[in-house]
Parts: sequence; structure tokens; C-alpha cells
Amino acid sequence: MNKKIEMINRAIMFMESNLHDRLELTDVAKAVHYSKYHLHRVFTETVGLTIHDYLKRRQLTEAAKQLVFSKKTIVTIAHQAGYDTQQAFSTIFKAMYKMSPNKFRESKEFYPLQLAFTFNDDVALESRNLIDSPTIRMAIKDDIPTWMDLVRLVVDGFPCLNEETYMEVLSTYIHINQAFILKDNHIAIGIMMISYTRGSIDFLGVHPLYRKKGITERFIEKATNELLKNKTVSITTYREGDKADTGYRKALKELGFSEDELLVEFGYPTQRFTLERAI
Repeated sequence: MNKKIEMINRAIMFMESNLHDRLELTDVAKAVHYSKYHLHRVFTETVGLTIHDYLKRRQLTEAAKQLVFSKKTIVTIAHQAGYDTQQAFSTIFKAMYKMSPNKFRESKEFYPLQLAFTFNDDVALESRNLIDSPTIRMAIKDDIPTWMDLVRLVVDGFPCLNEETYMEVLSTYIHINQAFILKDNHIAIGIMMISYTRGSIDFLGVHPLYRKKGITERFIEKATNELLKNKTVSITTYREGDKADTGYRKALKELGFSEDELLVEFGYPTQRFTLERAI
């Protein structure tokens, strides 16, 4: 494993072991024996989130889990998530989860904002050229474990994602040949589910370490030029100003997608984006 990935893994392991503490960048840098400036730059460039944002999202995710699966008071959960007051915790929780902690507890349905990142030895390969990598192909049942490994890395882009329900949907898409995967060695680096009838990309995820290697563009090109040819391609993402968005709206706009109608999916406010085919 290269030194960059090893450093990030060590930083993540330290944060995961101290989620109930009030950590600062300095604390994490000291634990992994790197300068805070170097760690901040490498972590942000590689993961796509600052250490501060990653940590806060992980703490809120654990807080949400406690709200649903424990009987702890909200003020206790707030303190464990690093907030001085229940009010401060409730404000940021509602901004990210679109409901108050009380309402979330009453819903009895947990979904994560951010799962812990884990990068195995194979991701050391992200530094090599991918020109000779395998092509995007239809996914098969045997791909499900590696597919789900990637889903857990990109869960920040898909609000309300319930893993059990998602796997049922994935199995259906694989059965009807509407699920596609790109692998590098043994890991999934890109996954996509589409609907031929709606002309929509229903799920698109790219491994964080490969996002600067044109993988997203390859999937969009396959969808527009081959799979959904002669259709206006659509995809949904966060609405403008949603604090839970880690950059998905911006990425879609950079790919040429335009804002379309506002939607509510699984009780969550989203927006459709469309990509018109060039004539």
C-alpha cells in the first residue's frame, strides 16, 4: 500500500476510535505523525472531504444511529457528538437529515450520512494509468459484494439509502441487465444502474480515489451514446443549498447536466438534472 493511502487509513482509524471526543485537525495529525498542513491537503484531495467535514458527518451518523437504536437522551447523544448544547446539535442535525432529532427517533428508520472509509491494498493501484483497464460491463450476481463495498464509500451522495432495500433493488437491476460495473483488479471503481424506459441514471457511484481519472465521464458517455441513445438522460441529486451535499450538484453541472424539476424521493427533497443530447 502506498504511503498516501496508509496515512489516510491511519487518520480514519484514529477518528473512528475517538468519535465521541472533540477532535481537531491537530489531534489527528499528531496521532499519525504528519504535519496538519500536509495531512489536510492529502486527505482533502484524496477523500474529497476535509477532515473536519468527514468527522462531523461521521459523528452525526453515529448520533442518528443512537437516536434510533438506543434510549439515550438527546442531550446525551448531542454531547457525545461533540456539541455543547442540544439546540446546537438539533440545528445541524435538521440541516443534514431534514428532520429534528425527535422526529428522526420517532421515524425508527436509520440511514447514514457518512460511513467509515476503508481502503484496502488494491487501491494502491489508483496511481497507475487506467487506459488498459477493463471496459464497463453488465454486472452479475457475483459482483454484488464488491458493488456494495463501493456503495458504502459513496453513500454520502444518496440520502435515505437503506442498504437492505438497496440490495433488493440492485438484484432486480442485475436480473434485467440494467446494472453496470467497472473494476480495477478486484475492486469496483464505478457502478451504474439505469432505466431504459425512463431514460434515467438511477444510481451512479465512482470510487473516491478514481474520480479524477475520468471514470464518471466514461459512465456518462456509455449511458448517453450507447445505453440511452437518443434520449434525454436524467439523474437526481441534492437541491441547491443542501448542507448534506458534498459536491454532487457541482459535479453534474461540470458534466453538462442542467437543473430540472424539484422532487421529493423517500421523503427527502431532491432535484432532477437532465442532459440533452447534442444534435
